[in-house]
Amino acid sequence: MQMRVGGKEISSADERWIPVINPATGEVIDQVPEGTLHEVDEAVSAAQAAFDSWGKKTVRERGMILHRAAGNVREQHQELARLLTMEQGKPLRDAVDEIRGFANILEFFAGISGAMNGDFIALGSLGDALVKREPIGVCGAIIPWNMPAIIMGWKVAPALLAGNTLVFKPSSSAPLTCLSLASLLELSGLPPGVLNVVTGKGEVVGEGIARHPAVRKLSFTGERATGYRIQELARSQLKDLSLELGGSDPMIVWKDADIGKAVSGVIKGRFYNAGQTCTAVKRLYVHHDIAKEFVVRLKNKVEAIRVGNGLDPGSDMGPLSGKPQLDNVISFVNTVEKKGQGTILTGGNVMTGGTHGKGFFYAPTLVTDTTPECILLQQEVFGPVLPVVPVNDLETAIAKANSTPYGLGASIWTHDLSVVHEVFSSVAAGVVWVNRHLTIPPEVPFGGVKESGIGRENGIAAYHTYTRTKTLLLNW
Repeated sequence: MQMRVGGKEISSADERWIPVINPATGEVIDQVPEGTLHEVDEAVSAAQAAFDSWGKKTVRERGMILHRAAGNVREQHQELARLLTMEQGKPLRDAVDEIRGFANILEFFAGISGAMNGDFIALGSLGDALVKREPIGVCGAIIPWNMPAIIMGWKVAPALLAGNTLVFKPSSSAPLTCLSLASLLELSGLPPGVLNVVTGKGEVVGEGIARHPAVRKLSFTGERATGYRIQELARSQLKDLSLELGGSDPMIVWKDADIGKAVSGVIKGRFYNAGQTCTAVKRLYVHHDIAKEFVVRLKNKVEAIRVGNGLDPGSDMGPLSGKPQLDNVISFVNTVEKKGQGTILTGGNVMTGGTHGKGFFYAPTLVTDTTPECILLQQEVFGPVLPVVPVNDLETAIAKANSTPYGLGASIWTHDLSVVHEVFSSVAAGVVWVNRHLTIPPEVPFGGVKESGIGRENGIAAYHTYTRTKTLLLNW
């Protein structure tokens, strides 16, 4: 695989390469060019050259290309899903869902294209006003490795529909699916230079995109420290900026909840993608009245999770993305044990030998009896480790839910509408689920508050973030 600039596959100027490793086996499955500032400049130039003609197409015309691309992705979803599993690790069925999710996103934005018109405002004696939405110009997008197809869709679809051109940097550890999806967009009629994918290291390619004066909007998904750095770089040039910087999502299970459904919700919400999801359940607060039964049933379910190679149809959970991520999870659990911050109820170990071989597998882990200073309750844990905390009243549950710098998502499991209202009103989060967690349809805006970021993905709100308004005042 190679990066794509101006509709062509290119190698890096100095011919350095980054290996792509299968996290289930530790084997190198491909390599991509280690891009430099030269490739960033080439990509921005290609995007600038393509902007005028692309921006002058009607929104409807651009939407039709997205719709054709969605169909082509669906036709090849099995091959794309297998590639995604091999580079990222998730079970094949989850990879299939993610590829289909990318197609869903394209179809949603294609579907709203005919309604993306301007506004007419009658001003009485002052005349009339016409307000149109114009594309911003060349935009940049930088994404992580955990959900590459979905997050690519969140950024590419609204940016291109609005008439912008895009310089796009995938993660170095999971770039292959993104490159394949970019190729399918071009085969579906996307003109050369509209979407340019540059692979490479974040400190070179990512910073190069963020610094480039011709990039007028930047959308980043990733860790908080990198987001702060990008914000610093973008601020000096007054770029439009969207940041999604992760979360430490609380799940509150109230005393009237359906315990079976809530337990299943924890399994999906925490252990999907080996816990490597921004909106995963990362802190579990259970009402004291049902906590004992809940924990017993949850422990049984967790211990039944089958961990293995994502290409094995028997696997429920795959490996972590690589050694750095595995080491990070090990460090979190070691801190809990060494400092007496909680009790490992189940799991808490690296999985080696047998079918796990040289992969980066970690056992699904539950931690109980946590202390208030427990690191799992203070920081985002990107892995299959979950602290469980009993609570006696809703005020305490909400206070604990709000006790981190993050504010991405949260869920409440109850049938009491007054509880739902209180949680929705009081918990700091961009998304609140009721009796579910994790699912984010393309129709609804998604993003965080506090240190989880600024801006929104998805829905009409995302389209608007890739436009600027221009007003014509008429006095007849």
